[in-house]
Amino acid sequence: MDYALGIDIGGTNTVFGLVDRNGNVLAKKSIFTMSQNPVQELLDRLFFDVSVLESELNDEVKLAGIGIGVPNGNYHTGMINPNPPNLGTYWDSLDLVNTIKDYRDLPVIVTNDANAAAIGEMYFGAAKRIRDFVVITLGTGLGSGIVVNGNVLYGHDGSAGELGHIVIEKNGRMCKCGKSGCLEMYVSSKGLDLTVKEFKARYPDDTFLYNLPDKKVDGKEMDDAFDRGEERAREIYNYIGGILGIGLAQAATILSPEAFIFYGGISNAGDRLLKPALASMNENLLSQQKGKITLKLSGVPDGEAGILGATSLIWDNVRD
Repeated sequence: MDYALGIDIGGTNTVFGLVDRNGNVLAKKSIFTMSQNPVQELLDRLFFDVSVLESELNDEVKLAGIGIGVPNGNYHTGMINPNPPNLGTYWDSLDLVNTIKDYRDLPVIVTNDANAAAIGEMYFGAAKRIRDFVVITLGTGLGSGIVVNGNVLYGHDGSAGELGHIVIEKNGRMCKCGKSGCLEMYVSSKGLDLTVKEFKARYPDDTFLYNLPDKKVDGKEMDDAFDRGEERAREIYNYIGGILGIGLAQAATILSPEAFIFYGGISNAGDRLLKPALASMNENLLSQQKGKITLKLSGVPDGEAGILGATSLIWDNVRD
């Protein structure tokens, strides 16, 4: 039985797994990316762990190829486009395909991490019967994979789908991409951190806010506070959801998708976030689109959309 190695590289964590042609994840693991260090340091750790996972599988199982989702990954060239968001300088303009082949001489296919998640949803998740949709990944930043008529939209240079960097607020929060007011600076884990910090300054006597950290705010803690009726927690989710809805409306005006599908990070808040986002989106849509676009949560297990999509690249492109 063949299997493929799927690797989902994120700004904080890298998830990888061994997956068969039917989308069964035979083994997986998550490790810290530590992108401030040389790329080879991550790959040394990763392929050591892959060897351990392989040793635990049946000897008849063989590796057919390696699919990788990574910020700014270019499907056409196998390179990482300049200035990948939330990754260190070692990743800038890296020839990832040939770097990986120093570890395993196998077919290697690279795409943007959010594109990989979109492919995973299309084959195995919430988009199985949908031809036009957008996957929004909410991790350290905000990524997006766009599918039009059943095909991933790559653009002529492989960099289509950066909805996280559409400008929502002129002269807003500074983004590492060099612009200010980008959507991901409001809707992501770092966007949540910045919002909490701003609310602390606005409400210095609020006990709930006082007890939250300025960085790495626990989403589960926020959800619990929302559910027990904490006013500021509800205000924060309404604020973030409202901005998300404005961004979705901008994308929908151009793409007219059937659905936006959310994966990871603060999307685990579910309706706490998506309900105000839906209201805001409909408020900002063209009249003929209002009420026709749905917001869905991912249909694949947490942590698997990226690796499932990455391995689907192999099954689509590597033949027996």
